[in-house]
Amino acid sequence: MDNFIVSARKYRPSTFNTVVGQEHITSTLKNAMKTHQVAQAFLFCGPRGVGKTTCARIFAKALNCEHPTEDFEPCNECESCKAYNDSASLNVYELDAASNNSVEDIRALVAQVRVAPIGAKFKVYVIDEVHMLSQAAFNAFLKTLEEPPAYAKFILATTEKHKIIPTILSRCQVYDFKRIKEMDIVRHLQYVAKSEGITADEDALRIVATKADGALRDALSIFDQLVSFSGNNITYQSAVTNLNVLDVDNYFKMVDYLFDDDPTKSLLLFDDILVKGFDGQSFIAGLASHFRNLLMAQNANTVQLMETSDSIKEKYIQQAREADKVLLLRALELTNECDFNYKASNNKRLSVEISLMKIHANYVHVKQRKGAPVAVARQSREC
Repeated sequence: MDNFIVSARKYRPSTFNTVVGQEHITSTLKNAMKTHQVAQAFLFCGPRGVGKTTCARIFAKALNCEHPTEDFEPCNECESCKAYNDSASLNVYELDAASNNSVEDIRALVAQVRVAPIGAKFKVYVIDEVHMLSQAAFNAFLKTLEEPPAYAKFILATTEKHKIIPTILSRCQVYDFKRIKEMDIVRHLQYVAKSEGITADEDALRIVATKADGALRDALSIFDQLVSFSGNNITYQSAVTNLNVLDVDNYFKMVDYLFDDDPTKSLLLFDDILVKGFDGQSFIAGLASHFRNLLMAQNANTVQLMETSDSIKEKYIQQAREADKVLLLRALELTNECDFNYKASNNKRLSVEISLMKIHANYVHVKQRKGAPVAVARQSREC
């Protein structure tokens, strides 16, 4: 059996241009090299799986590249780039602070800083999960970080910026990485699928992107899981089944039932959702997002704020066409309140059911006030 390489490693960016969703970071780093204004220390911070360590490695490689491109990308062909790509570079030192967090580890690193680079301009130190360093280790690192040799560059990475002591922060240029947009993740997954000869529905990839919550590494791991389940043809239904995701059609049905004269159907649908093993809080949070999308769908200028496919957008527009805006706002407020108080509730199911009944009661009130039906248009909705 061939050795399988997970997509997160196989398609890990090797140049700044291939980094997904962090253009504000990569352009700044390239400009710093272009103007010869590379700082002595950098702090890359942000959520997991958004490219902090990847950018640190590309930057370390680019600093010592012998023949950088016109756009200051590493060439990946010179001896320095090849040595780094083969994990044989003597001028780039990576330290995992999660498992090397003692003062002795930092003292060993400081001792290495005194040794000049071999056949390169810089000696680059990449310290991952730097927030895990002990207080004594931070203190031992301060002087070297503030006044390193001209050839030494430090790139620190962390998911918890608030744990970094101020004296370290003041000595670094801080770069805040952001969560990657769903559409950027979908485009990258489409590229990976095409490269692997896999057919994948856009709606299925959007489910992956949503579940990844802005982390590209998580999205690629979920994608690999789907491939193992579905083979070379990933459909919307296979993604829903394998990832245990609540189908958006359930939310369309729920809104139809809530904005109807008979509220019992909404309770029966919620019971069916629970029987299938879905969490009540996940359902109410998804329903809140659904009401939010319905509000966005009522205005042509805000339709673009919905991160979903064109076919699903059309369904939102159809359902929102005859819905009362005040009613949608109140429903969004009630579902958001239920989501916020869910964990503190002793009877979680009842708290969701009460919210559903309140939403229906608001529908009845608005209907009586206007003296006309406010029901949502019923149409066949199939993904």
